[in-house]
Amino acid sequence: MKKISTSLVALLIFLASCQKENLNNTVPASDDADGTPTVITKRTCGSNDVLQEQLAADPSLAKRMDEIENYTQRAIRGEVPNALVNGVITIPVVVHVVYNTTAQNISDAQVQSQIDVLNEDYGNTNSDKSKVPSSFQSVDATVGIKFTLDRIIRKQTAKKSFSTNDGVKKSKTGGDDAIDATTYLNMWVCNLSNGLLGYAQFPGGSTATDGVVILYDAFGKTGNLIPAYNLGRSATHEVGHWMNLRHIWGDATCGNDLVDDTPAANAANYGCPSYPHISTCTGNPTEMTMNYMDYTDDACMYMFSDGQKARISAVFASGGPRAKMGM
Repeated sequence: MKKISTSLVALLIFLASCQKENLNNTVPASDDADGTPTVITKRTCGSNDVLQEQLAADPSLAKRMDEIENYTQRAIRGEVPNALVNGVITIPVVVHVVYNTTAQNISDAQVQSQIDVLNEDYGNTNSDKSKVPSSFQSVDATVGIKFTLDRIIRKQTAKKSFSTNDGVKKSKTGGDDAIDATTYLNMWVCNLSNGLLGYAQFPGGSTATDGVVILYDAFGKTGNLIPAYNLGRSATHEVGHWMNLRHIWGDATCGNDLVDDTPAANAANYGCPSYPHISTCTGNPTEMTMNYMDYTDDACMYMFSDGQKARISAVFASGGPRAKMGM
């Protein structure tokens, strides 16, 4: 188990922008910015670039995120009420479908399928939960979040693709503006360049850009989807970041994800690792490769932990950064 530390400020102010790729299967994905097909080969993350851009634009961001982390640790210690103790939190979702081609203008059924996946994964009713190894079953969490589709907004754009610069979140740059991010989870579905499957903004950032962005052919589990990412887990992963979860390996060799019951991981895991996958970290723990916050393929991630649930609860608790959604 890992001891939580709040002294490493650099670990507390990540923003997430995650690319999924598959080590074993090289598959064509969406067109890149110049119209050439993007090939996805494995899952990686460009969070540092996003972080630096947002810190440069908003020097107060680091302080806000540090305050959020301090509050989170107090909540985990039981010093503030737990928002998830007495029931389920319901989050209304606005899905912005920003499309350049007919294929990118995904169907209502595909959008609804993603909402269904989020409800299954965060409600621990996913059909593959039976695969959780016995060694992790005692911490396999029912997070207690319910998602409802409030509306779908469709907007055609002249842009062939978007990147992590939040252009898809702004009408003036070919995207679509967020709808009241204090009370709605905004999700943008679009074509992303450079093999990007999605990215999210952690609590503490600007409400104008708050939400989650997902590649159109990795969204939901219905439609013409990339084979390794056709179960809707890209959104499960990114919504986890939106709820203040870190990558399972702490974005460093044997790093700290600020969760006590997720064993230390040497680095990101890809594809479908066999169990047990033993870490090279101190004590050589068995890694929780099936956690939604690792980089494995959609079919090989199927659990959150109790410690991750505690972090999520703090986000929605009174005084938390998303408390309005917990009311």
